[in-house]
Amino acid sequence: MMHIGPRRIGPGQPVYIVAEACDNHLGDLAVAKEMVRTAKLAGADAIKFQHHLPDEEMLPDIPMSDNFQEPLYEFLKKHALRLADHEALMRTCEAAGIQYLCTPFSYKAAAELNELGVPAFKIGSGEMTDIPSLRKIARFKKPMILSTGMCTLEEIDDTAAALRQEGASVALLNCVSEYPPVYEDINLGVIRTMQTRYPDLAIGHSDHTPDLYTCYAAVTLGACIIEKHVILDKLQPGPDQSVSIDMAELHELVCGIRKIEKAMGSEKRVHSREGQIREWAFRSVVALTAIEAGQTITPDMVWTKRPGTGIPSKRLPDVIGKTARKRIAPNTLLRWEDLQ
Repeated sequence: MMHIGPRRIGPGQPVYIVAEACDNHLGDLAVAKEMVRTAKLAGADAIKFQHHLPDEEMLPDIPMSDNFQEPLYEFLKKHALRLADHEALMRTCEAAGIQYLCTPFSYKAAAELNELGVPAFKIGSGEMTDIPSLRKIARFKKPMILSTGMCTLEEIDDTAAALRQEGASVALLNCVSEYPPVYEDINLGVIRTMQTRYPDLAIGHSDHTPDLYTCYAAVTLGACIIEKHVILDKLQPGPDQSVSIDMAELHELVCGIRKIEKAMGSEKRVHSREGQIREWAFRSVVALTAIEAGQTITPDMVWTKRPGTGIPSKRLPDVIGKTARKRIAPNTLLRWEDLQ
């Protein structure tokens, strides 16, 4: 069981829903603050930002994936939030009543966030195999949520083992690092695989599809955390635009997850609200023709019809061969007291 702020996260707890703001604010603090407020209104448990120190996390000249229109280094130099921005966003989150989370993309970024008092670290898929950095971050003794995109199970094993050695509280998120992914690559069944492989860890799902379906399915498979990219305006360009939902869709996602949670029970019984339906919807034994007193009931005289307030239809074989105590009119329910 993981704790972030007042929330317990794990099996049997409400799904922890994280709105991933990523860099969809394009470095505009006012936009980032509006994302906080609208994510809270949508019902998310947390909103997550990213702390980039470009010179700490990458060389200037790195390959460019097709979700970027300019080199990542240059994009981050223009649009990354400053540490003072993160401090302001933490205050905004506290005032709004939503948990602030952040992803550090280097050990130095994690150290700065730790000084701000972040309650947990979200680790992106790109840092999943950076075990030296992860070990150092784990020594801050704060929960760590790790996305597992682009990783093999063996690589996840190595990271999980290293963080266990550090005594870290860890959650793992099933993830596919495609922007957006093809559905055939999502492999939601990996959630169950991870639950079996890492029974001591909370398992969730970080989703990059442009809609809500795989998030709902992940919840039915037992995902304890759902992380989803969000944006204020889906027409706004940016590297995460194609995998982001707007705040109205986030509200729909939250409402849907909470309804699914209510529906996830495993007890099969007749519910109180089914009782009135059961009375008319089930079937009883009825007379197809007039049955005179003293007549022996034969199969052609009776069958089953609604409502279910007479002799239950499953008892039809027990009625055959009985004798009528009195005349039974056609198309009426049979009663045991009418038979001998």
